[in-house]
Amino acid sequence: MDTLGFVVIAAGVITFSLISNRVQAGIVTAPMVFAGFGLLIGEGGLGLADLALDHGIVHGLAELTLILVLFSDAARIDLRQVRRDHNLPLRMLIVGMPLTVVLGGALALLLPFGFSLWEAALLAAILAPTDAALGQAVVSNTRVPVRIRQALNVESGLNDGIALPLVLLFASLASLSPGAAGEENWIAFGLKQIILGPLAGIAIGALGARLIDRAVATDRMSESFEGAAILGLALLAFAGAEVIGGNGFIAAFTAGIVFGNQVRGRCTFIFEFAEAEGQLLVLLTFMIFGAAFLPEALHHVTWTHALYAILSLTVIRMVPVALSLVGAKVSLPTVGFLGWFGPRGLASFLFALLVLEGSAIPAQEPILLVVICTVAFSIVLHGISAAPAARAYGALAERMGECPENKPVGEMPTRHDASTGKTVAS
Repeated sequence: MDTLGFVVIAAGVITFSLISNRVQAGIVTAPMVFAGFGLLIGEGGLGLADLALDHGIVHGLAELTLILVLFSDAARIDLRQVRRDHNLPLRMLIVGMPLTVVLGGALALLLPFGFSLWEAALLAAILAPTDAALGQAVVSNTRVPVRIRQALNVESGLNDGIALPLVLLFASLASLSPGAAGEENWIAFGLKQIILGPLAGIAIGALGARLIDRAVATDRMSESFEGAAILGLALLAFAGAEVIGGNGFIAAFTAGIVFGNQVRGRCTFIFEFAEAEGQLLVLLTFMIFGAAFLPEALHHVTWTHALYAILSLTVIRMVPVALSLVGAKVSLPTVGFLGWFGPRGLASFLFALLVLEGSAIPAQEPILLVVICTVAFSIVLHGISAAPAARAYGALAERMGECPENKPVGEMPTRHDASTGKTVAS
């Protein structure tokens, strides 16, 4: 990228930062702004920044963002608290998510894409994770019952790491032609990645938590360097897994879970660091999405891609959520609210980019187009609906009085306030 491109991007980041509070007070969200900004300055717009798909910075930034997000999202989830207080996200993860993959794969086979079974399953798995940050007003509005917004928060924090092994497995199977030579070797390779990745993550996450606790207890660790520790651990988990033949992204997610649930020392600054740097990486990734991917979709998308994208955000998400909540004794508006606010964002986009790049999957292009279309629709539709829907549902929940939705539960930090867990009313 030339100097002009860096100047334009830096100026855009600074400009948004200066007015961010005003902008996000309405229905405009940061992902909407940065995706639109990327579309404006990229080759599909003014051509001020070279962010083409084959540019090295695109892949490098995507990898770093996914590593840090997988680690930090997992680290902020207290599994003991989830088991004690949060049965709703457990239902949506254990029952709803597999049903989402099954239903999404079935509809992909029914539509005229010409997908094989494994290609349809791969598309469904890529689009299974949710990104609560696209509807930030929902998880930050204090009028929405804690139990409901934390259900979306916990689900979003865990489902990307849970979906990743399925994505890798289906991608390996979709890359094979029937009866191809070496099929057993490819399957063995995929299983090795899925098994060794978590093992590396568990070891590095546990060791990191122990070392940081000891350093904090003996006052050997400077608070200003706590933030660097989380980035170092995430990168070490990724690289360590890759060295032994495991998948680095699964390792980063597993390391985050283990680290976040074992560390006992002073970690405020660690999560502040992950939040600040992670937030910037996420927004730059949405800018790349707008600059490098949206123009491609605008030129090649068909009604079939758009139809599946709409189905993914509605039927494919909402029906499994409704089935997973049978017996939970929550109201129909709550089921609809939880079903609608399952935005498809960062994880789906990065999974598609990193898994499909250079792959031998015959349906690589239509899968990528569907993912781009779904994420673009989600950025806009969930972004503009989050604040008004949160206000309306919050008012309804207040009128409900004592009910399952208003049951007291413990809070965990959202992605955009990982250091304190405080929320801000929208």
